Amino acid sequence: MEQSTAPAIELKGISKAFGPVQANKNISIRVMPGTIHGIIGENGAGKSTLMSILYGFYKADAGEVFIHGKKTEIPDSQAAISAGIGMVFQHFKLVQNFTVLENVILGAEDGPMLNTSLSKARGVLKKLAQEYELNVDPEELIENLSVGHQQRVEILKALYRQADILILDEPTGVLTPAEADHLFRILDNLRAEGKTIILITHKLREIMEITDTVSVMRRGEMTATVKTAETSPEQLAELMVGRKVLLHVAKEAANPGDKVLEVENLRVVDEDKVERLKGVSLNVRAGEILGIAGVAGNGQSELLEVLGGMIPATGTVRVNGQEIDLTGKNSDGQSRRARGIAHVPEDRQHEGLIMEFAAWENVAFGYHHEAKYQSGILMNNAAIKADTAAKMERFDVRPPNPKLKARNFSGGNQQKIVVAREIERNPDILLVGQPTRGVDIGAIEFIHKQIVALRDAGKAVLLVSVELDEIFSLSDRIVVMFDGQIMGERDPATTNEKELGLLMAGITDTSNAQMEAKQNG
Repeated sequence: MEQSTAPAIELKGISKAFGPVQANKNISIRVMPGTIHGIIGENGAGKSTLMSILYGFYKADAGEVFIHGKKTEIPDSQAAISAGIGMVFQHFKLVQNFTVLENVILGAEDGPMLNTSLSKARGVLKKLAQEYELNVDPEELIENLSVGHQQRVEILKALYRQADILILDEPTGVLTPAEADHLFRILDNLRAEGKTIILITHKLREIMEITDTVSVMRRGEMTATVKTAETSPEQLAELMVGRKVLLHVAKEAANPGDKVLEVENLRVVDEDKVERLKGVSLNVRAGEILGIAGVAGNGQSELLEVLGGMIPATGTVRVNGQEIDLTGKNSDGQSRRARGIAHVPEDRQHEGLIMEFAAWENVAFGYHHEAKYQSGILMNNAAIKADTAAKMERFDVRPPNPKLKARNFSGGNQQKIVVAREIERNPDILLVGQPTRGVDIGAIEFIHKQIVALRDAGKAVLLVSVELDEIFSLSDRIVVMFDGQIMGERDPATTNEKELGLLMAGITDTSNAQMEAKQNG
């Protein structure tokens, strides 16, 4: 008789409510040892709440936790660590002006004599680095490390505390493709050594590539657990949303017309005197989508903010051949809208909406002066509400209630309100930043279709996204930004993630040639 292996983790009947919101409903899940177990679900499905219960951040209202077959109480994160659980958060928990070594031992010191702890940690880190490809200089300050190397430090912290169960929350969100590939090699090595890994991600490609088993959550409930080899991205998407979803945008080849947007030598210096844009030049034609790829924080946000009239800059920007003001009294968002520029900002809650205002008020923002919204010298609120109701119907906003405050809509429906407001103004050019950030798969499909429809109507679209799948799916041309500069332009039909990943890391053909010449020197 074959001996059964106890699950590394078993959750039974876990429920958790926050006031009237039931975040987790009677969830049961088994994660087998030595496997990578993916957990996917729409934004707000309850994934992070469930993992926060496992890591001791929240206490479940009901249910039991078993670690390696033994019922375990986890009242706090220290208890989770003692149970062999480590968690790598999406936003790292590192002290920036401490060294790697100091961060690793922080909270796990062997008594008051730090020298003993540091000496021990050096030896352990060297062994871990060799064993799992977690190479990082133990004496380097965190603030001097790349994001990918900082993530390695977080994994080292967990392993130093002897974790044999690792939870990773959206681990590739801030990584280049090359860094993500390296992370997957690390996870492979950890799995080979018998570690158990839970991977929370919304990227179906990653689930298919790295996991052994995947669980799907929808509206706080566990809807399915399947072997990854026996499913497909399309099936997983349907399980997440509850209906069939088109994962790739169906679109015809672009038919570009005249240049709508021309940008030359654009420069931005922030309030700390740091140059954020360093001579950016590009153009977007009517009837095309120009995608801007890059790891977050490399100047894409500043580019959108300049073009949207939010921050000043130097250089030249022309719309339909006419120069626009970058620093004077006509450089604000209102002036941009008058010139045919619509803007879906990257952060819908802070830049696209006023959360305490109703949907109908948010739909009017920036366009309240339009004749259809006026009644003599007053605004025609009834007309705005009727227009909002019509937009909600066309853009499938749920619930379709113009009087509901923005904060009471889900993230996907908040995004639809912003997209509807901007696209329906028939702009000459749409600036759109992170159009589907924190948006569920069903809403992603819808928003992508609206962007392509605008292109097909002969409009120009400038798309900024950190999601390479989105860039490839939507763009007719791709520009890559790194450190405030354009690293190169590529045709999505002839490039690939590896090539774009090198550009995103600041490596061009020219810099490769220079490195080779130096080595051969």
